[in-house]
Parts: sequence; structure tokens; C-alpha cells
Amino acid sequence: MVTATRAPARRALTAERLARILDLERAGGCHDRAVIGGLDAFLESQAGQSADVQELAWRLAPARYRELSPAARTTWLNTEIARLTGAAPAAPASAPAPAQPAATAKPAAVRARAEARAMAPHARPAETALKDARLGIRHNQLACYEALGIATADDLLSHYPFRYHDFSATRSVRELQIGEEGAVSGVVVSVSAERWRGRMHGACKAQVRDAFGNMLAVTWFNQPWLATRLPTGSGIALVGKVGFNDRRGEVTMANPEFYLFDAREEYRGRLVPVYRSTRGLSQTMLRRHIEQALERYAEAIDEPLPDELRARHQLIGRRQAFLEIHNPPHYAVARRAERRLAFDELLAVQLAVVRRKRRLAQAGLAPAIAEADTVRGFLESLPFALTAAQRRSLTEIEGELASTTPMARLLQGDVGSGKTVVALAAMLACANSGSQAALMAPTEVLAEQHFRTISSLLDTGRDMLSFGLTALPYMQRRHVRAVLLTGSAGARKRREALAAIRNGSAGLVVGTHALIQDEVEFQRLGLAVVDEQHRFGVEQRSALRGGPDGATAPHLLVMTATPIPRSLALTAYGDLDLSLIDELPPGRAGIATKLLVGRARDEAFARARVEIAAGRQVFVICPLVDGSERVASRAATEEAERLRNEQFPDLAERIELLHGRMPARDKEAAMQRFVRGEAALLVSTAVVEVGIDVPNATVMIIESADRFGLAQLHQFRGRVGRGEARSFCYLLSDEPGEDAVGRLSLVERNNNGFDLAQADLELRGPGDVFGLRQSGQPRLRASALLDGQLIITTKAEAEAVLDRDAALEQPEHAGLRTIAARAESGIIGEAH
Repeated sequence: MVTATRAPARRALTAERLARILDLERAGGCHDRAVIGGLDAFLESQAGQSADVQELAWRLAPARYRELSPAARTTWLNTEIARLTGAAPAAPASAPAPAQPAATAKPAAVRARAEARAMAPHARPAETALKDARLGIRHNQLACYEALGIATADDLLSHYPFRYHDFSATRSVRELQIGEEGAVSGVVVSVSAERWRGRMHGACKAQVRDAFGNMLAVTWFNQPWLATRLPTGSGIALVGKVGFNDRRGEVTMANPEFYLFDAREEYRGRLVPVYRSTRGLSQTMLRRHIEQALERYAEAIDEPLPDELRARHQLIGRRQAFLEIHNPPHYAVARRAERRLAFDELLAVQLAVVRRKRRLAQAGLAPAIAEADTVRGFLESLPFALTAAQRRSLTEIEGELASTTPMARLLQGDVGSGKTVVALAAMLACANSGSQAALMAPTEVLAEQHFRTISSLLDTGRDMLSFGLTALPYMQRRHVRAVLLTGSAGARKRREALAAIRNGSAGLVVGTHALIQDEVEFQRLGLAVVDEQHRFGVEQRSALRGGPDGATAPHLLVMTATPIPRSLALTAYGDLDLSLIDELPPGRAGIATKLLVGRARDEAFARARVEIAAGRQVFVICPLVDGSERVASRAATEEAERLRNEQFPDLAERIELLHGRMPARDKEAAMQRFVRGEAALLVSTAVVEVGIDVPNATVMIIESADRFGLAQLHQFRGRVGRGEARSFCYLLSDEPGEDAVGRLSLVERNNNGFDLAQADLELRGPGDVFGLRQSGQPRLRASALLDGQLIITTKAEAEAVLDRDAALEQPEHAGLRTIAARAESGIIGEAH
């Protein structure tokens, strides 16, 4: 009996026994524990006994089993067990049921591991710092993750792929499109390694032949060691950008993703996730760390949605969505996972903004401001007529000011559309009613510009930093004073401004964040206007709204010259009613925009000389104040010297420099010289992004334009084209990458800020476009914001849930309460 049971151990390994070993490994959760020492050591020690073992080891190349991710281990095991037993390998369903989809390889592997440690406590990913997550992340990689806004294990799990390499959509080499990404499968015909300067510098070069005999030349730079993992004759699938070598007349791929398979069998492709990354963090590292995070934390992922809501919208579980978004077997699975995660994100934001809007409406009684005669008199005093869009927006604002329910409205319009005059009309109405109106701007330059604009529109005849309104026929109240308060104000002027704000004699107040300091006490603030609202946090905005008692709340008008796509306005800004100024005043000249690369930049300065000779003025914008060895960008100080000494030596005395590090007095002097026309050319950093109004300026030159976002470039462009003369905007870049050229070309072709904002949203996502904080908060995916129907659906759900349970106190709403709180403190806080 003993002899009979021990006999199989003495025989050479058969295909059947190999299949049993692999099946045991699969059933145990792919932990590499089916045989002592692991599968790699086992196959190596048994390679001489069986051709099946030799082939199994060969088919595992180029990776070793212990180096594979759990999902890759499952896939390999399924394929090899099927080959050894003659059964068909398991394949994902082509049309999974929406509510309870078939398990993919990855969820099955994670479930098996979870069952093995079912009684063990699970760490919570949202509460686990990345450095403490035990994911094999090295110390020097933590800074890379920090640069991506990833600080916790939950952040890492929420770092979703932005696209996938599709190894299933392979073509022949002849069908590949030069300059585009393509996929091809074939056989490795030859492979070689070239070493240049040391072990890690060189290249691996391979020739791959497709099924039709066409050749593809493949190069992996700085990876010469790959040559040892690409056996000649092995089947290979590649995805990468297709090129063409004119000298050799061959189709090429450089640094493609690749996947090995048995060339004697039909190739079954797969999707490989591609993540947004940064220098020092490769796709391989990201995939490995995310796989490990899923292994460790997947079972601790909470389900925030009530079962009834999830069933009604046919949503898969949140845990399953995380597993599938990072490793979908096909696009149908990726889409359903993305829809579930997008639903969560949008619902969280909608719950937050609806709750906030309802709280603001109940914050206290606002003063009722009904001053139609004052507004009409002011408009009649202007030397121009408002556009239809301006009049419509002002009517909406007046209607809400007349109510004691605090107004919360977003006034958005493209650069130069005339938002300030609309806001000023509302401020004058407030001042004439006996209350105070305050306008808060993000920078001193912009605050001062607003103050001068008010002075000009009210025709006081004085261009000062404070003045009294004593002779305005449409103002029934006399001696209404306007003051400017900034952080750099002198001690005497600051004391005078604070006293006027405190005693109420300052009916109009303009300033920076200095307005929300503890020492600033409004006597009766009736209207708070916040310009460029996305640069202020919600705490700053709330501080400006706060009154001396808890029973009153001023009306709120926030403005932005950064066009916001409607989809984003309905989400991150959903607690504000929207007024849109979508037309420019008549008489504005067009702006011709042109992208110039390398030496072509001389064209921009030639145009600048022509315009200066005609009596007009020029902006030159640089991303940095001083030069940096770490960042290849033009610096304002160095560019100003170059223009004075080399480009325009005859105009050296008329070239001014402006940047944020300059003392306030020097900034003011430089800006005033340019405004008065004494300076022909202003070299500046981004401090002139918004609010600067110089109608005589007709040329905008933006150095290192690839360093700025699309919305910011559009803001710069809006500094010209404000007069009757035709204007020009030049986007200069020394060595832009392909992606940068694509982005800059969008600006070159499109003068409409709203269309450009939509393109920017699609291209980069809301986190980059609008500076929304991401770390530790729900992530808004650009794809979610492009799904108008999903936005409408989640908004309706949020309204319905809050109608039934305003505080989200019911037990089934505990998860919703958590995600809504995180959304409100994160995305909403940064956006407003």
C-alpha cells in the first residue's frame, strides 16, 4: 500500500501531474505556495525530467512566476492548465450582466486570498499613509507619488488608468499608421543587446515578423538586459508609437509595451492599464504598487451606496469596480467599472453642493436691496451701453438682491466681457441702500486695477487709492466713500481704511485677502463680491461673508474670467446659481494667435517692433522670475535684460519689468508707466494674468508657453485685443514635446474661452485645469464630467436623498454622509 502511494513520486512529471500542481497553486490564491520553494525553483530543478516542464519554464519567460502580478499569475495558470489538460481556457464573458457581472481573473484571485485570511482585521486605505502601507514603495519613490497627489493607500487605489494598451487589437505591420499608436503581434526573429556607457546604458534591439512576413524593427532604450528575456522564436505582442526609419526603409517602434505568448497558438490579447506618472515612477512600478494595494486593501474598501440605489442604477459593487478598473479583461468591463466610480464621485459632489446651497439659504437674513433708480442712473452715466448678456446678468442679480434670502451667484464671462461693470452696479445699489459692498481680489495688482476701473467708471476725476463719492446724481446718499485695503498698504492709510470700514463711512471696499483679517470689521456688509473665485478657499469666502452677528448674512457674488464648462459648473460649483456673460462688447478687434517654435520666434519680436513704431505696446510673459538650472524655462529678469541689450537696445529705457517679488511700490510704478504709455514693453510673470486693462497693448508674447495651462494662456491673450486695433498673440516654445504642441495648437485655433475650457477639461481633467486639491479627497475624472446624463442623474439622486434625510442621519446613509463630507471639505473647498 505504501509502495503504491509513493510510486508516482519516482516517475517523471507528467502533463497531468503538472496540471494538478498548477491547479493547486491557483486554488490557493496564487501565493506561490503550491510547492516548497516556489514554482520558479521547482521548474528549474525538474527541467531535466520532462519536456512538459522545459516548455512550461520556457513559456513563463521573460518574467519569473514570483515577479508576476496576481492577475498575471492567474492568467498564466489558466492558460497552462488548459494546455496541459486539453481543455479550453477560461475566457471572460463578452456581454456581462450589469448588476452581477461574471468574476474576472483579478477579483477571483483577490477573493481567494481574502477567504484565506477572512478573520484577519483589514487596514483602512483612506487612513493609511503611503509610507506605512507596506507596498514595497521605496523612500525615494514617495516623493514621486507626492508629486502626483498620492499620499495614502486610498489615493493610490483611486489613481485610475487614463487609458489602456489594447493588445487584442493587433494589426499587420503594413496596416500600422506612422505617427500613431498601434498594436502588432508576431515572432521574434532576432534580438541583440547594445551597451554604451555602463551596464544600464544601451539598448535592446529586435526584429519581429508578423504572420504575413512583414518585419518590424523594435528598440528598447536603456534596457539592454531585455535581450535575455526575448527568446528567438517566441511569440510577442507589442503596443507603441509607430515610426519609420527613412535610411533603412523600415517600420519601427521605440520602447513599446510587450507581452510574450506561444507562437504556435492563437494569441489572446488583453488590456494593460496606463497611468498618469511622473519622472522616477515607471508604468511597471505603478502597476506593481497598485496591484499590491489591491491585494492588501481591496477587502477594506467600503460600499457607500445603499443597496436599493445601487440596484436601481444597475451599478456593480465599489470593491469590484476598483478591481476591474485596474485590470479589465475587455473594454466592457472597464466601462462599467468607470461608470460606477464616476457615479460615486459625482454623487458625492452633488450631495455636498446641494447641502451647502441649502445651508447658505438658511444662513440668516440678508438685507433687501431694491435700488432700481440707482442702477438705472449709473448705467445712463456710462459712455457705452451694456451688452444683452450683461443686462441679463444684472437683472438676475438685482432680482436676488431684492430678497432677504442671501444670494449665492456665480458670474462668469470670458476675458473682456465686462463683469466688473455689472458687479459695480450691484455694489452701488448696495451702498445707496445703506449697506456696505466689498470686492475681494486674489492679488494686489488686480485689486488696484479694480479700484482704478471703479474710479474711471464713476468719473470721479481722481485716480487715487481712496475717494469720496459726493456728486453722483443717481446716489441719494452723499459722501459714500470707497477705500482700498491691501497687505502692503502703509500704516496711515491702513488705519484710515480700517476706521472707515468699521464706522460704515466706506460704502465701497476693494481689497485682497487683507479684507478677511481679524482686524477688519464691517459695520453692515450687504454684498460680498469675490473675483477670480477659484483662487480662494471656502473658508476665505465664508470669512468675507461673516457679519458681526449670526442673524445676518450678506449677499454673495463670485466672478471668474476663467470660463468653466457647464458640466463642471453643475458639479463643483453647483451651490451657486449661474449668470453667464457670453458675448464681448462691440468694437473689440480680433486677436490673431500663432505658435512659434525654435528660431521662428523672431517673427514675434519683429511684429512687436512694428507695433511699437506705430505707437502701441507689447506684453512679454515668462513663467519664472529668475533662471533655474532645474527648469528649462525663460525667466523674466533675464528676458528683460536680453530685450534691453540685444533685441531692442534703442528702446531700453522704455522696457519695464514686473513680477511678484518686487516691492509693492516698484510694482505700482512699473505698472503705471505701462498704463500711461511711457513704457512700450512690459516683461512680466503671471501677475498680469487677469484684470490688467491696457487698450493700447496689441501684442502678447508668451515665452515657454508650454509651461502654462490652456486656461491661463487664454487669460494672457485676453490682455490684448481690448482696443480698436488688431492684436496679436504669439506662443513661443523652444523644444516642446508632442503633447505640448497639441495643447498649444488648441489655443492657436480657438479664441472662444468656453470651447477652450472644455478642451482643457477633456485633455487634462478638472484637477489640473482648476487646481482642485486631490490628495485624500474623491477624484473627479474628466470622463465623468463629460457625461451630462450622469451629472443630471446624480444631481436628482442627491436632491431626492436630502429631501428625505437632510442631515444624512439614517443608518443606510452613513456611507453617503462620509463621501459628502469629504467632497465638501476637499473639492468644494478648493474650488470656491
